[in-house]
Amino acid sequence: MSVMSIISVRNLSKNFRVSKKEPGLIGTFNHFFSRNTRTIRAVDDISFDIQHGEIVGFIGPNGAGKTTTLKMLCGLIHPSKGLVNVASYIPYQRTSSFLKQITLVMGQKQQLIWDLPPMDSLRVNASVYGLSDTEAKNRIKELSEMLDLGEELYRPVRKLSLGERMKAELMASLLHRPSILFLDEPTLGLDFNAQVRVREFLKSYNKKFQATVLLTSHYMGDINFLCDRTIIIDKGKLFFDGSLKELTSKLSPFRSVRLELTKPYTSEYFSQYGELVEFNPYYVELLIPKTSLTERLSLLLDNLPIKDLEITDPPIENLIAKMFTSNKDVL
Repeated sequence: MSVMSIISVRNLSKNFRVSKKEPGLIGTFNHFFSRNTRTIRAVDDISFDIQHGEIVGFIGPNGAGKTTTLKMLCGLIHPSKGLVNVASYIPYQRTSSFLKQITLVMGQKQQLIWDLPPMDSLRVNASVYGLSDTEAKNRIKELSEMLDLGEELYRPVRKLSLGERMKAELMASLLHRPSILFLDEPTLGLDFNAQVRVREFLKSYNKKFQATVLLTSHYMGDINFLCDRTIIIDKGKLFFDGSLKELTSKLSPFRSVRLELTKPYTSEYFSQYGELVEFNPYYVELLIPKTSLTERLSLLLDNLPIKDLEITDPPIENLIAKMFTSNKDVL
């Protein structure tokens, strides 16, 4: 583990043995007495370090190995190979001092009791972590203010909206004030406003308590808002570890150019300038190679009645999706 690393992963792998059963009664009989098994490598020899206080995005397609990696970092499953060190602990030993420093939040799971108000679950959690009544009361007050939860804490969980439940889940997971947060799709299924509130809370928590966060999400809005650094994994292998700006630069040799026109044109006219992404007679979006951007912009400005012009990098989610459906050697 490097001097400042709070999480260190070296050559981490996880294999699962799975069996294949043919359908029908005969298939069940054969499966019982003679199973065909094969090995699936969910995580394949990955290494990375995370420094104290970092928020790192951990992204990849479904089945990439993200959740399996998080579970190894939390100690829920044992690695097949490699070394993991989290806050100077070996996670799978699951010591109480280690567990008091971490939390795992899974957007598709819940720990709150469905028919009871969140406050009851919070009191149970406070007792589990050995918090005094005064300490628990102060932390509940602090977190409820940060998450904008009030009367919702006294209503049965089943009567809360999805966004309110997620915020209550975060409260329950953070009541012991962990220094390391493993977040697996914390905004899954939330509407836009609820996503924004959860993101803002996580950023505030990180800033206030200098917590280290490893975040998986399929919403690039979460990654863009929270993370300066991104780790990309696919089929168990690590493909990228760096900043979003660096990722965009590596993935895209183009710039996105949006034009608003004062008079209409046909789509065929723009093929000479770049790849047409979006078009209507008064609005055009083009992808133009960076190497010829200055030259083609000059031609566009000379030849077209432009009302407005915007130059940006292509959306990062589009670039990442393209990477997973094409040749990944670009990284």
